Amino acid sequence: MKLKIFSFVMLAAMAVGCSKEKLEPIPQTALSDAVAFSDSSRSVQQVFGLYSSLKAGQMYAGRYQVYQDVRGEEFINRTNNAVTAWLTWQFNLTASANEVQNLWAAGYAAINRCNVVINGLNTAPINATLKRNLIAEAKVVRATAYFMLMQLYARPYTDGNGTKLGVILKLNPETSSGDNNQARATAAEVYAQIIKDLNEAEADLPATYGGAAANTNRAHRNTAIALKTRVYLNMGQWANVITEGNKLVPTAAPWRAPSGVANELLPNYGTIFTNYTNSEMILSMPFTALDVPGTQNGLGWYYNPGPNGGGEFALNTTAPGIAANTGWRTSDARRNFLVVSGGQTWLSKWPNPNNAADPSPVIRYAEVMLNLAEALARNAAGTSVDARALAILNAVRKRADPTITDFAPADKNALIDLILTERRIELLGEGFRTSDIARTNQTFPAKGPVGAVAPSADQYIWPISIAELLVNKACQQNPGY
Repeated sequence: MKLKIFSFVMLAAMAVGCSKEKLEPIPQTALSDAVAFSDSSRSVQQVFGLYSSLKAGQMYAGRYQVYQDVRGEEFINRTNNAVTAWLTWQFNLTASANEVQNLWAAGYAAINRCNVVINGLNTAPINATLKRNLIAEAKVVRATAYFMLMQLYARPYTDGNGTKLGVILKLNPETSSGDNNQARATAAEVYAQIIKDLNEAEADLPATYGGAAANTNRAHRNTAIALKTRVYLNMGQWANVITEGNKLVPTAAPWRAPSGVANELLPNYGTIFTNYTNSEMILSMPFTALDVPGTQNGLGWYYNPGPNGGGEFALNTTAPGIAANTGWRTSDARRNFLVVSGGQTWLSKWPNPNNAADPSPVIRYAEVMLNLAEALARNAAGTSVDARALAILNAVRKRADPTITDFAPADKNALIDLILTERRIELLGEGFRTSDIARTNQTFPAKGPVGAVAPSADQYIWPISIAELLVNKACQQNPGY
């Protein structure tokens, strides 16, 4: 077996190709597994490379978040470009569509890379604590990749309590061709593996790396906990969300994690997207001028007009788009990221060309707070309004709009509706709309010329990639495709 070594720039790796001709000696960029994990430095570099796979163009470089968001009602397509999510936006995908094939391939490439690295680290002659730390990082990346695949290719966990088909579970490294026939696991089985990886990672990750950049760009203990609040929320397991959320969110202000990295709700919303090594960013994917997401990949390309973007998706400024919501006041600092150009309104959270200086957010503290608030609200007895959930909601809203009066919902359902609306505002463009619609078994609303898509519709989820089906006769296609 051979592994590719990755150089890491700002904790972001770029793969280096190598020749595989039989008569050529092994080049310095392609080392045997015995060498790749022969010491601490090389082992760390292999794990750094996993973040590179997670931030691939189809994944957290931006396309995953775009696919998630433009399926909802918040954006209107402006280019009719099949290369840049037009088919996803209009719910007109086939198993051979570019995004269907490419995201599936990228997800499993990342997963296999994690499996290879975990396997190599298990026998690496390195310090036992470092070994546990590095394997834990690999498990966070693997869990994240599986969660991403589940959001698009599988029915939500809450539809049938995990009994519907999920994706293919691959936990062993694949380093050569072999039997490709493997059936899909159930949603419950895939989510169980995601939680297992994150639980084990929480136990073995360091509490902090001691520096702002590393604490933002590498998984630490709080990262695993934060991701568990997201996963359990998508499973509809409110008590588990509360258990995990309580580890990071105190009962009252200041809203700051009590241990590990001091993740917190920053007082100024605008600073979140100008300095990505801040304490609200629990995990983000960094990019630089020498390490860009690539044209038509980054979030800035999709949501900004030229010259800083491709003008692919403008905000939907008519109902039901969140930009048209009258409850989102002009005094709210989050509206400062809505800019008008060419007669359209655009989202400017990522203003730089090709995201050259705009890291891509994976999870931040505000989401964890809203995850916990929703779980508390839903878990309350009867129709009562959970006081802590309301306090968290008011904290997130008033951080961006301190002049607003505290929310005072009449009952439990009204509070839940307020929290769901707040998620649409707070997390706009960060890749949550599909998950929030699907996990609550809602209909995708109509937008522009595109009609509503009910939970019973085939296009409610993506088809399985045709590239998988051609080589895997045991993999079952989603109904209707």
